[in-house]
Amino acid sequence: MKKFQKKTENFKCEYCGYEVVGNGYTDHCPNCLYSKHVDINPGDRMSDCGGLMKLDDFEIKHGEYVLKYVCLKCGYTHKVKMADNDNIKVLMSLIKDK
Repeated sequence: MKKFQKKTENFKCEYCGYEVVGNGYTDHCPNCLYSKHVDINPGDRMSDCGGLMKLDDFEIKHGEYVLKYVCLKCGYTHKVKMADNDNIKVLMSLIKDK
């Protein structure tokens, strides 16, 4: 089974209501940075959980921000690169809160 499947989907964020336009790599809301636990491997839509995933932490790898998520329903964790259109203020508030 492939580890990544490109899926171009638009969706309404279940946390903040933002209308997200997907580009095939979009897996979280660029406005509030919440995600949804729908995949086992990126893009496969095989997870039955469906829980909201909250930005929990981040790291800087090769000069890029890598967002770390935790599912609020089942505890699953996931990492993804920050997208160019992501709301940096949300990430900065995470830094400030630590």
